Amino acid sequence: MRNFIYSSLIIAVSFFVFSFKPLETNEIKSKRTFENSVIIKNKVSPVTLDSVALNQFFKKYSKLKKYKNEVSDIYKKRGFKSIWYGEKNITEFGHLLYQKVNVLKDQGIEKVMPYKDDIDAIFNESSTEKPSQTETELLLTNMYVFYASNVYSGVDPATLKKIGWFLPTKTISYARILDSLIVDSSRLNEDDNLLFSQYYKLQAALKKYRKIETDQLWQPITIDAATYKDLKPFDISNTVKDIRQRLFVVGDLAQDSKSDVYDEELMAAVLNYKKRYGLKLNYTLTKEHIDQMNEPISKRIKTIMLNMERCRWIPAKLTKAEEYIMVNIPSFRLIYVKDGKYDFTSDIFVGTRMTETVIFSGDMDRIVFSPYWYVPTSIIQNELKLQMASDKNYLAEHNMEWNGGRVRQKPGPKNSLGLVKFMFPNPNDIYLHDTPAKSLFDFEKRTFSHGCINVKEAKGLALAILKNDPDWPADKIDTAMSGEKETTCMLKKKIPIYIGYFTSWVNDDGEISFFPDVYERDESLDKLLYSDSVSMK
Repeated sequence: MRNFIYSSLIIAVSFFVFSFKPLETNEIKSKRTFENSVIIKNKVSPVTLDSVALNQFFKKYSKLKKYKNEVSDIYKKRGFKSIWYGEKNITEFGHLLYQKVNVLKDQGIEKVMPYKDDIDAIFNESSTEKPSQTETELLLTNMYVFYASNVYSGVDPATLKKIGWFLPTKTISYARILDSLIVDSSRLNEDDNLLFSQYYKLQAALKKYRKIETDQLWQPITIDAATYKDLKPFDISNTVKDIRQRLFVVGDLAQDSKSDVYDEELMAAVLNYKKRYGLKLNYTLTKEHIDQMNEPISKRIKTIMLNMERCRWIPAKLTKAEEYIMVNIPSFRLIYVKDGKYDFTSDIFVGTRMTETVIFSGDMDRIVFSPYWYVPTSIIQNELKLQMASDKNYLAEHNMEWNGGRVRQKPGPKNSLGLVKFMFPNPNDIYLHDTPAKSLFDFEKRTFSHGCINVKEAKGLALAILKNDPDWPADKIDTAMSGEKETTCMLKKKIPIYIGYFTSWVNDDGEISFFPDVYERDESLDKLLYSDSVSMK
Protein backbone atom coordinates (compact mmCIF):
# COMPACT_ATOMS: atom_id res chain seq x y z
CA MET A 1 0.00 0.00 0.00
CA ARG A 2 2.86 2.33 0.92
CA ASN A 3 4.51 1.56 -2.41
CA PHE A 4 1.26 2.32 -4.23
CA ILE A 5 0.90 5.69 -2.49
CA TYR A 6 4.55 6.51 -3.20
CA SER A 7 4.18 5.56 -6.85
CA SER A 8 1.02 7.56 -7.16
CA LEU A 9 2.72 10.60 -5.64
CA ILE A 10 5.61 10.36 -8.13
CA ILE A 11 3.18 10.09 -11.05
CA ALA A 12 1.19 13.10 -9.82
CA VAL A 13 4.30 15.27 -9.38
CA SER A 14 5.64 14.18 -12.77
CA PHE A 15 2.33 15.01 -14.40
CA PHE A 16 2.35 18.46 -12.78
CA VAL A 17 5.95 19.19 -13.78
CA PHE A 18 5.63 18.02 -17.38
CA SER A 19 2.26 19.68 -17.87
CA PHE A 20 3.70 22.99 -16.56
CA LYS A 21 6.87 22.89 -18.70
CA PRO A 22 5.14 23.06 -22.11
CA LEU A 23 3.01 25.96 -20.84
CA GLU A 24 6.16 27.92 -19.96
CA THR A 25 7.67 27.06 -23.35
CA ASN A 26 4.52 28.24 -25.13
CA GLU A 27 4.61 31.54 -23.25
CA ILE A 28 8.26 32.11 -24.15
CA LYS A 29 7.61 31.11 -27.73
CA SER A 30 4.63 33.47 -27.89
CA LYS A 31 6.71 36.27 -26.43
CA ARG A 32 9.47 35.71 -28.99
CA THR A 33 6.94 35.64 -31.79
CA PHE A 34 5.64 39.00 -30.54
CA GLU A 35 9.15 40.43 -30.52
CA ASN A 36 10.11 39.18 -33.99
CA SER A 37 7.08 40.26 -36.01
CA VAL A 38 5.78 43.55 -37.29
CA ILE A 39 2.35 45.07 -37.76
CA ILE A 40 1.32 44.77 -41.33
CA LYS A 41 -2.37 44.02 -41.53
CA ASN A 42 -2.74 43.35 -37.79
CA LYS A 43 0.55 41.47 -37.23
CA VAL A 44 2.50 42.37 -34.12
CA SER A 45 5.49 44.75 -34.11
CA PRO A 46 8.71 44.78 -32.11
CA VAL A 47 9.11 48.52 -32.59
CA THR A 48 8.35 50.50 -29.47
CA LEU A 49 6.21 53.37 -30.65
CA ASP A 50 4.52 55.89 -28.41
CA SER A 51 4.73 59.60 -27.68
CA VAL A 52 7.81 59.04 -25.50
CA ALA A 53 9.64 57.23 -28.30
CA LEU A 54 8.73 59.99 -30.73
CA ASN A 55 9.98 62.71 -28.40
CA GLN A 56 13.27 60.87 -27.89
CA PHE A 57 13.66 60.43 -31.63
CA PHE A 58 13.09 64.09 -32.50
CA LYS A 59 15.43 65.13 -29.70
CA LYS A 60 18.19 63.07 -31.30
CA TYR A 61 17.26 63.92 -34.92
CA SER A 62 16.52 67.58 -34.28
CA LYS A 63 16.69 68.64 -37.95
CA LEU A 64 13.51 66.67 -38.54
CA LYS A 65 11.41 68.48 -35.93
CA LYS A 66 9.49 70.32 -38.63
CA TYR A 67 7.85 66.98 -39.48
CA LYS A 68 6.96 66.03 -35.91
CA ASN A 69 3.27 66.98 -36.07
CA GLU A 70 2.71 65.09 -39.32
CA VAL A 71 4.62 62.02 -38.13
CA SER A 72 2.77 61.97 -34.79
CA ASP A 73 -0.56 62.28 -36.59
CA ILE A 74 0.29 59.33 -38.84
CA TYR A 75 1.09 57.04 -35.90
CA LYS A 76 -1.90 58.15 -33.85
CA LYS A 77 -4.18 57.26 -36.74
CA ARG A 78 -2.46 53.85 -37.04
CA GLY A 79 -2.57 53.09 -33.32
CA PHE A 80 1.22 53.52 -33.07
CA LYS A 81 1.72 50.43 -35.22
CA SER A 82 4.76 49.95 -37.41
CA ILE A 83 4.60 50.89 -41.10
CA TRP A 84 7.87 49.84 -42.67
CA TYR A 85 8.57 46.24 -41.60
CA GLY A 86 7.33 42.96 -43.06
CA GLU A 87 8.37 40.02 -40.92
CA LYS A 88 11.96 41.04 -40.02
CA ASN A 89 12.72 43.11 -43.11
CA ILE A 90 11.77 46.49 -44.50
CA THR A 91 8.78 46.23 -46.81
CA GLU A 92 8.96 46.49 -50.60
CA PHE A 93 7.11 49.79 -50.36
CA GLY A 94 9.85 51.13 -48.07
CA HIS A 95 12.49 50.19 -50.65
CA LEU A 96 10.48 51.78 -53.46
CA LEU A 97 10.02 55.02 -51.55
CA TYR A 98 13.75 55.14 -50.82
CA GLN A 99 14.45 54.79 -54.54
CA LYS A 100 12.06 57.66 -55.31
CA VAL A 101 13.76 59.91 -52.76
CA ASN A 102 17.10 59.15 -54.39
CA VAL A 103 15.84 60.43 -57.75
CA LEU A 104 13.99 63.55 -56.61
CA LYS A 105 15.74 65.30 -59.48
CA ASP A 106 13.26 63.55 -61.78
CA GLN A 107 10.54 65.49 -59.98
CA GLY A 108 12.33 68.77 -60.61
CA ILE A 109 13.40 68.97 -56.95
CA GLU A 110 16.93 69.76 -55.84
CA LYS A 111 16.79 69.01 -52.13
CA VAL A 112 18.53 66.55 -49.84
CA MET A 113 16.83 65.13 -46.79
CA PRO A 114 18.49 65.64 -43.41
CA TYR A 115 20.28 62.53 -42.09
CA LYS A 116 20.39 61.03 -45.57
CA ASP A 117 23.54 59.11 -44.59
CA ASP A 118 21.66 57.35 -41.78
CA ILE A 119 18.89 56.37 -44.19
CA ASP A 120 21.44 55.14 -46.72
CA ALA A 121 22.94 52.91 -44.04
CA ILE A 122 19.54 51.30 -43.44
CA PHE A 123 19.40 50.11 -47.05
CA ASN A 124 23.10 49.27 -47.34
CA GLU A 125 23.47 45.58 -46.49
CA SER A 126 27.21 45.94 -45.90
CA SER A 127 26.78 48.79 -43.43
CA THR A 128 27.81 47.83 -39.89
CA GLU A 129 26.45 50.93 -38.18
CA LYS A 130 22.72 51.05 -38.67
CA PRO A 131 20.10 52.98 -36.70
CA SER A 132 18.09 50.98 -34.18
CA GLN A 133 14.87 49.36 -35.30
CA THR A 134 12.72 52.09 -33.74
CA GLU A 135 14.94 54.81 -35.21
CA THR A 136 14.76 53.11 -38.61
CA GLU A 137 10.97 53.04 -38.42
CA LEU A 138 10.76 56.74 -37.60
CA LEU A 139 13.43 57.79 -40.08
CA LEU A 140 11.48 56.15 -42.88
CA THR A 141 8.25 57.85 -41.82
CA ASN A 142 10.06 61.18 -41.83
CA MET A 143 11.46 60.29 -45.26
CA TYR A 144 7.89 59.74 -46.46
CA VAL A 145 6.70 63.11 -45.12
CA PHE A 146 9.75 64.81 -46.66
CA TYR A 147 8.92 63.22 -50.02
CA ALA A 148 5.18 63.89 -49.88
CA SER A 149 5.54 67.50 -48.75
CA ASN A 150 7.97 68.31 -51.55
CA VAL A 151 6.34 66.35 -54.38
CA TYR A 152 2.62 66.58 -53.58
CA SER A 153 2.37 69.87 -51.73
CA GLY A 154 5.25 72.21 -52.52
CA VAL A 155 5.46 75.71 -51.07
CA ASP A 156 3.11 76.15 -48.10
CA PRO A 157 -0.09 78.24 -48.52
CA ALA A 158 1.09 81.04 -46.21
CA THR A 159 4.20 81.60 -48.34
CA LEU A 160 2.12 81.47 -51.52
CA LYS A 161 0.03 84.39 -50.32
CA LYS A 162 3.17 86.33 -49.52
CA ILE A 163 4.38 85.90 -53.10
CA GLY A 164 1.01 86.92 -54.54
CA TRP A 165 -0.49 83.56 -55.51
CA PHE A 166 -4.17 83.57 -54.55
CA LEU A 167 -5.47 80.63 -56.56
CA PRO A 168 -7.09 77.81 -54.54
CA THR A 169 -4.49 75.65 -52.84
CA LYS A 170 -4.91 72.05 -51.78
CA THR A 171 -4.85 70.54 -48.33
CA ILE A 172 -3.47 67.03 -48.10
CA SER A 173 -3.60 64.37 -45.41
CA TYR A 174 -0.23 62.63 -45.15
CA ALA A 175 -1.83 59.75 -43.25
CA ARG A 176 -4.51 59.19 -45.89
CA ILE A 177 -2.05 59.44 -48.78
CA LEU A 178 0.24 56.95 -47.04
CA ASP A 179 -2.60 54.47 -46.64
CA SER A 180 -3.40 54.69 -50.36
CA LEU A 181 0.26 54.27 -51.34
CA ILE A 182 0.69 51.21 -49.15
CA VAL A 183 -2.31 49.62 -50.88
CA ASP A 184 -1.03 50.59 -54.36
CA SER A 185 2.63 51.64 -54.43
CA SER A 186 2.47 52.26 -58.21
CA ARG A 187 0.75 55.54 -57.37
CA LEU A 188 4.20 56.81 -56.43
CA ASN A 189 4.91 57.02 -60.16
CA GLU A 190 1.73 58.84 -61.16
CA ASP A 191 -1.43 59.80 -59.31
CA ASP A 192 -3.78 62.28 -60.94
CA ASN A 193 -5.73 62.52 -57.70
CA LEU A 194 -2.76 64.26 -56.11
CA LEU A 195 -1.18 66.12 -59.03
CA PHE A 196 -3.13 67.30 -62.03
CA SER A 197 -2.11 66.03 -65.45
CA GLN A 198 -0.03 69.07 -66.49
CA TYR A 199 2.54 68.15 -63.83
CA TYR A 200 3.28 64.80 -65.46
CA LYS A 201 3.43 66.37 -68.93
CA LEU A 202 6.04 68.82 -67.67
CA GLN A 203 7.90 65.96 -66.00
CA ALA A 204 8.15 64.18 -69.38
CA ALA A 205 9.41 67.41 -70.97
CA LEU A 206 11.99 67.77 -68.19
CA LYS A 207 13.32 64.30 -68.97
CA LYS A 208 13.55 65.18 -72.68
CA TYR A 209 15.38 68.46 -72.15
CA ARG A 210 17.80 66.95 -69.66
CA LYS A 211 18.69 64.30 -72.22
CA ILE A 212 19.28 67.02 -74.82
CA GLU A 213 21.61 68.69 -72.32
CA THR A 214 23.42 65.44 -71.45
CA ASP A 215 23.88 64.54 -75.12
CA GLN A 216 25.18 68.07 -75.78
CA LEU A 217 22.70 68.61 -78.63
CA TRP A 218 21.88 72.21 -77.67
CA GLN A 219 24.42 73.73 -80.01
CA PRO A 220 24.68 77.55 -80.31
CA ILE A 221 23.19 79.28 -83.35
CA THR A 222 25.96 81.43 -84.76
CA ILE A 223 25.34 84.91 -86.12
CA ASP A 224 27.28 88.11 -86.63
CA ALA A 225 25.27 90.45 -84.42
CA ALA A 226 26.70 93.54 -86.12
CA THR A 227 25.67 92.55 -89.62
CA TYR A 228 22.71 90.23 -88.97
CA LYS A 229 19.69 90.74 -91.21
CA ASP A 230 16.28 89.19 -90.66
CA LEU A 231 16.09 85.71 -92.14
CA LYS A 232 13.29 85.12 -94.63
CA PRO A 233 12.19 82.17 -96.76
CA PHE A 234 14.76 80.89 -99.25
CA ASP A 235 17.66 82.77 -97.63
CA ILE A 236 20.90 80.78 -97.54
CA SER A 237 23.33 80.86 -94.59
CA ASN A 238 25.07 78.76 -91.97
CA THR A 239 22.67 80.29 -89.45
CA VAL A 240 19.81 78.55 -91.25
CA LYS A 241 21.69 75.27 -90.88
CA ASP A 242 22.10 75.86 -87.13
CA ILE A 243 18.41 76.74 -86.74
CA ARG A 244 17.44 73.59 -88.61
CA GLN A 245 19.51 71.45 -86.23
CA ARG A 246 17.93 73.12 -83.16
CA LEU A 247 14.36 72.74 -84.38
CA PHE A 248 15.05 69.10 -85.14
CA VAL A 249 16.43 68.50 -81.64
CA VAL A 250 13.40 70.05 -79.88
CA GLY A 251 10.89 68.32 -82.17
CA ASP A 252 9.60 71.09 -84.45
CA LEU A 253 11.27 69.37 -87.40
CA ALA A 254 10.91 65.67 -88.18
CA GLN A 255 14.39 65.34 -89.73
CA ASP A 256 17.57 67.34 -90.14
CA SER A 257 18.53 67.56 -93.80
CA LYS A 258 21.48 69.77 -92.79
CA SER A 259 20.55 72.14 -95.60
CA ASP A 260 21.53 75.80 -95.28
CA VAL A 261 18.50 76.90 -97.35
CA TYR A 262 15.47 78.33 -95.57
CA ASP A 263 13.11 75.99 -97.43
CA GLU A 264 9.43 75.11 -97.03
CA GLU A 265 10.19 72.30 -94.60
CA LEU A 266 11.96 74.75 -92.29
CA MET A 267 9.16 77.32 -92.74
CA ALA A 268 6.65 74.89 -91.23
CA ALA A 269 9.04 74.17 -88.35
CA VAL A 270 9.56 77.89 -87.67
CA LEU A 271 5.80 78.44 -87.51
CA ASN A 272 5.45 75.61 -85.02
CA TYR A 273 8.30 77.01 -82.95
CA LYS A 274 6.71 80.46 -82.90
CA LYS A 275 3.36 78.99 -81.94
CA ARG A 276 4.96 77.20 -79.00
CA TYR A 277 6.57 80.41 -77.81
CA GLY A 278 3.47 82.56 -78.28
CA LEU A 279 5.14 84.63 -81.00
CA LYS A 280 3.60 86.33 -84.00
CA LEU A 281 3.08 83.70 -86.68
CA ASN A 282 5.19 84.62 -89.69
CA TYR A 283 8.33 83.26 -91.35
CA THR A 284 10.66 86.12 -90.41
CA LEU A 285 13.44 85.34 -87.93
CA THR A 286 14.80 88.43 -86.22
CA LYS A 287 17.88 88.77 -84.05
CA GLU A 288 15.56 88.72 -81.03
CA HIS A 289 14.29 85.31 -82.12
CA ILE A 290 17.85 84.00 -82.48
CA ASP A 291 18.78 85.42 -79.08
CA GLN A 292 15.81 83.58 -77.62
CA MET A 293 16.91 80.32 -79.26
CA ASN A 294 20.40 80.85 -77.86
CA GLU A 295 19.28 80.99 -74.25
CA PRO A 296 21.04 78.19 -72.34
CA ILE A 297 19.19 74.91 -72.10
CA SER A 298 19.79 75.10 -68.35
CA LYS A 299 17.38 78.04 -68.32
CA ARG A 300 14.76 76.00 -70.17
CA ILE A 301 15.20 73.17 -67.67
CA LYS A 302 14.85 75.54 -64.73
CA THR A 303 11.69 77.03 -66.26
CA ILE A 304 10.15 73.57 -66.48
CA MET A 305 11.08 72.84 -62.86
CA LEU A 306 9.55 76.10 -61.63
CA ASN A 307 6.29 75.38 -63.39
CA MET A 308 6.21 71.84 -62.01
CA GLU A 309 6.35 73.50 -58.60
CA ARG A 310 3.40 75.73 -59.50
CA CYS A 311 1.48 72.62 -60.53
CA ARG A 312 1.96 71.20 -57.03
CA TRP A 313 -0.01 74.08 -55.55
CA ILE A 314 -3.14 73.43 -57.61
CA PRO A 315 -5.79 70.92 -56.49
CA ALA A 316 -5.94 68.06 -58.99
CA LYS A 317 -9.74 68.23 -59.05
CA LEU A 318 -9.64 71.84 -60.26
CA THR A 319 -9.21 70.94 -63.93
CA LYS A 320 -11.76 68.13 -63.69
CA ALA A 321 -14.62 70.59 -63.39
CA GLU A 322 -17.40 70.42 -65.99
CA GLU A 323 -16.48 73.88 -67.26
CA TYR A 324 -14.07 76.63 -66.32
CA ILE A 325 -12.07 79.49 -67.79
CA MET A 326 -8.32 79.58 -67.42
CA VAL A 327 -6.27 82.71 -68.06
CA ASN A 328 -2.51 82.34 -68.33
CA ILE A 329 -0.82 85.72 -67.94
CA PRO A 330 2.58 84.92 -69.54
CA SER A 331 1.02 83.34 -72.64
CA PHE A 332 -1.49 86.21 -73.04
CA ARG A 333 -4.09 83.54 -73.66
CA LEU A 334 -7.54 82.60 -72.38
CA ILE A 335 -9.03 79.11 -72.62
CA TYR A 336 -12.66 78.18 -72.01
CA VAL A 337 -12.85 74.48 -71.13
CA LYS A 338 -16.08 72.52 -71.28
CA ASP A 339 -16.53 68.79 -70.75
CA GLY A 340 -12.76 68.35 -70.59
CA LYS A 341 -12.10 69.94 -73.97
CA TYR A 342 -10.90 73.33 -75.16
CA ASP A 343 -14.17 74.87 -76.32
CA PHE A 344 -12.86 78.36 -77.05
CA THR A 345 -9.56 80.25 -76.94
CA SER A 346 -8.64 83.89 -77.37
CA ASP A 347 -5.65 86.20 -77.19
CA ILE A 348 -5.70 88.67 -74.30
CA PHE A 349 -3.66 91.50 -72.89
CA VAL A 350 -3.08 92.04 -69.18
CA GLY A 351 -1.84 94.55 -66.64
CA THR A 352 1.40 96.46 -66.98
CA ARG A 353 4.37 95.83 -64.71
CA MET A 354 3.15 98.71 -62.54
CA THR A 355 -0.47 97.46 -62.46
CA GLU A 356 -0.04 93.70 -62.52
CA THR A 357 -3.02 91.42 -63.06
CA VAL A 358 -3.55 89.53 -59.81
CA ILE A 359 -3.22 85.74 -59.67
CA PHE A 360 -6.48 84.56 -58.14
CA SER A 361 -9.78 82.82 -58.86
CA GLY A 362 -13.46 83.69 -58.87
CA ASP A 363 -16.86 82.57 -60.10
CA MET A 364 -18.30 84.30 -63.13
CA ASP A 365 -21.96 85.00 -62.43
CA ARG A 366 -23.01 87.41 -65.20
CA ILE A 367 -22.23 88.87 -68.58
CA VAL A 368 -22.89 92.56 -69.17
CA PHE A 369 -23.49 93.67 -72.76
CA SER A 370 -22.87 97.28 -73.86
CA PRO A 371 -21.55 98.12 -70.39
CA TYR A 372 -20.94 101.42 -68.70
CA TRP A 373 -17.36 101.85 -67.57
CA TYR A 374 -17.13 103.33 -64.10
CA VAL A 375 -13.71 104.89 -64.04
CA PRO A 376 -11.67 103.75 -61.00
CA THR A 377 -10.85 106.48 -58.49
CA SER A 378 -7.13 105.93 -59.00
CA ILE A 379 -7.45 106.68 -62.72
CA ILE A 380 -9.54 109.77 -62.01
CA GLN A 381 -6.95 111.08 -59.56
CA ASN A 382 -3.85 110.19 -61.57
CA GLU A 383 -5.05 110.74 -65.13
CA LEU A 384 -8.52 112.21 -65.71
CA LYS A 385 -8.21 115.26 -63.50
CA LEU A 386 -5.21 116.45 -65.48
CA GLN A 387 -7.06 115.85 -68.74
CA MET A 388 -10.18 117.66 -67.54
CA ALA A 389 -8.11 120.57 -66.27
CA SER A 390 -6.53 121.09 -69.67
CA ASP A 391 -9.70 120.42 -71.68
CA LYS A 392 -13.12 121.30 -70.24
CA ASN A 393 -14.83 119.21 -72.95
CA TYR A 394 -12.75 116.13 -72.26
CA LEU A 395 -15.59 114.07 -70.73
CA ALA A 396 -18.05 114.84 -73.53
CA GLU A 397 -15.46 114.12 -76.19
CA HIS A 398 -14.82 110.70 -74.66
CA ASN A 399 -18.50 109.85 -74.18
CA MET A 400 -18.19 110.22 -70.41
CA GLU A 401 -20.46 111.71 -67.77
CA TRP A 402 -20.70 112.30 -64.05
CA ASN A 403 -22.98 109.87 -62.24
CA GLY A 404 -23.54 110.05 -58.49
CA GLY A 405 -20.15 111.59 -57.85
CA ARG A 406 -18.40 109.13 -60.12
CA VAL A 407 -17.27 109.34 -63.72
CA ARG A 408 -18.58 106.75 -66.12
CA GLN A 409 -18.20 106.15 -69.84
CA LYS A 410 -21.44 105.47 -71.68
CA PRO A 411 -22.02 102.34 -73.78
CA GLY A 412 -20.73 102.32 -77.31
CA PRO A 413 -18.02 100.96 -79.61
CA LYS A 414 -15.42 103.37 -78.15
CA ASN A 415 -16.14 102.39 -74.56
CA SER A 416 -12.92 101.25 -72.84
CA LEU A 417 -14.63 97.97 -71.95
CA GLY A 418 -15.74 97.41 -75.51
CA LEU A 419 -19.15 95.85 -76.04
CA VAL A 420 -19.18 93.17 -73.35
CA LYS A 421 -17.69 92.41 -69.94
CA PHE A 422 -17.63 89.20 -67.88
CA MET A 423 -18.08 89.70 -64.16
CA PHE A 424 -16.84 87.59 -61.25
CA PRO A 425 -17.05 89.50 -57.94
CA ASN A 426 -13.65 89.95 -56.32
CA PRO A 427 -11.88 92.47 -54.06
CA ASN A 428 -9.35 93.23 -56.79
CA ASP A 429 -12.03 94.73 -59.08
CA ILE A 430 -10.67 92.69 -61.98
CA TYR A 431 -12.82 91.27 -64.75
CA LEU A 432 -12.67 90.16 -68.38
CA HIS A 433 -13.85 92.56 -71.06
CA ASP A 434 -13.81 93.48 -74.69
CA THR A 435 -11.67 96.37 -75.93
CA PRO A 436 -11.77 98.85 -78.83
CA ALA A 437 -7.94 98.80 -78.92
CA LYS A 438 -7.67 95.77 -81.21
CA SER A 439 -4.34 96.93 -82.63
CA LEU A 440 -2.66 96.11 -79.31
CA PHE A 441 -3.08 92.42 -80.06
CA ASP A 442 -0.50 92.75 -82.83
CA PHE A 443 2.21 92.97 -80.15
CA GLU A 444 3.87 89.78 -78.92
CA LYS A 445 4.29 91.06 -75.36
CA ARG A 446 0.91 92.43 -74.29
CA THR A 447 1.00 94.19 -70.93
CA PHE A 448 -1.12 97.31 -71.42
CA SER A 449 -4.07 97.38 -69.00
CA HIS A 450 -4.61 98.70 -65.49
CA GLY A 451 -5.03 95.10 -64.31
CA CYS A 452 -8.17 93.85 -66.05
CA ILE A 453 -8.00 91.21 -68.77
CA ASN A 454 -8.81 92.49 -72.25
CA VAL A 455 -10.16 89.75 -74.52
CA LYS A 456 -9.59 89.94 -78.28
CA GLU A 457 -12.48 87.60 -79.15
CA ALA A 458 -14.85 88.74 -76.41
CA LYS A 459 -18.00 88.25 -78.48
CA GLY A 460 -16.87 84.72 -79.34
CA LEU A 461 -16.44 83.97 -75.64
CA ALA A 462 -19.95 85.21 -74.90
CA LEU A 463 -21.37 83.06 -77.69
CA ALA A 464 -19.46 80.00 -76.44
CA ILE A 465 -20.69 80.43 -72.85
CA LEU A 466 -24.33 81.01 -73.85
CA LYS A 467 -24.61 78.68 -76.85
CA ASN A 468 -26.76 76.16 -74.95
CA ASP A 469 -28.92 78.81 -73.27
CA PRO A 470 -32.25 79.09 -75.18
CA ASP A 471 -32.88 82.48 -73.59
CA TRP A 472 -29.81 83.94 -75.31
CA PRO A 473 -29.71 83.06 -79.00
CA ALA A 474 -27.01 84.64 -81.17
CA ASP A 475 -29.32 87.36 -82.57
CA LYS A 476 -30.25 88.50 -79.06
CA ILE A 477 -26.58 88.73 -78.15
CA ASP A 478 -25.95 90.82 -81.29
CA THR A 479 -28.74 93.21 -80.29
CA ALA A 480 -27.47 93.44 -76.72
CA MET A 481 -24.00 94.30 -78.04
CA SER A 482 -25.27 97.14 -80.23
CA GLY A 483 -23.89 99.65 -77.75
CA GLU A 484 -27.17 101.47 -77.12
CA LYS A 485 -27.98 100.39 -73.56
CA GLU A 486 -26.48 98.23 -70.85
CA THR A 487 -28.01 94.74 -70.64
CA THR A 488 -27.13 92.11 -68.06
CA CYS A 489 -27.33 88.34 -68.50
CA MET A 490 -27.27 86.43 -65.21
CA LEU A 491 -25.70 83.02 -65.79
CA LYS A 492 -27.82 80.05 -64.76
CA LYS A 493 -24.66 78.38 -63.48
CA LYS A 494 -21.57 80.15 -62.23
CA ILE A 495 -18.37 79.43 -64.12
CA PRO A 496 -15.07 79.13 -62.20
CA ILE A 497 -12.32 81.33 -63.58
CA TYR A 498 -8.66 80.90 -62.74
CA ILE A 499 -6.05 83.54 -63.46
CA GLY A 500 -2.68 81.79 -63.31
CA TYR A 501 0.97 82.26 -64.14
CA PHE A 502 2.75 79.52 -66.09
CA THR A 503 5.83 80.28 -68.16
CA SER A 504 5.89 76.78 -69.63
CA TRP A 505 3.00 74.55 -70.60
CA VAL A 506 2.66 71.22 -72.41
CA ASN A 507 -0.30 70.59 -74.71
CA ASP A 508 -2.13 67.31 -75.25
CA ASP A 509 0.24 66.42 -78.11
CA GLY A 510 3.25 66.64 -75.78
CA GLU A 511 4.56 69.90 -77.27
CA ILE A 512 6.00 72.29 -74.72
CA SER A 513 5.58 76.06 -74.92
CA PHE A 514 7.69 78.69 -73.19
CA PHE A 515 6.40 82.17 -72.44
CA PRO A 516 8.00 85.42 -71.22
CA ASP A 517 8.32 85.94 -67.48
CA VAL A 518 6.49 89.27 -67.77
CA TYR A 519 6.24 89.91 -64.01
CA GLU A 520 9.62 88.33 -63.15
CA ARG A 521 7.93 85.71 -61.00
CA ASP A 522 10.21 82.92 -62.21
CA GLU A 523 13.16 84.84 -60.88
CA SER A 524 11.64 85.31 -57.43
CA LEU A 525 10.41 81.69 -57.23
CA ASP A 526 13.84 80.46 -58.28
CA LYS A 527 15.39 82.34 -55.36
CA LEU A 528 12.77 80.96 -52.98
CA LEU A 529 13.26 77.34 -54.03
CA TYR A 530 16.85 77.02 -55.17
CA SER A 531 18.93 79.65 -53.40
CA ASP A 532 20.40 76.70 -51.50
CA SER A 533 20.38 73.56 -53.63
CA VAL A 534 20.65 71.30 -50.57
CA SER A 535 18.07 73.11 -48.46
CA MET A 536 15.33 71.11 -46.79
CA LYS A 537 11.57 71.47 -47.20
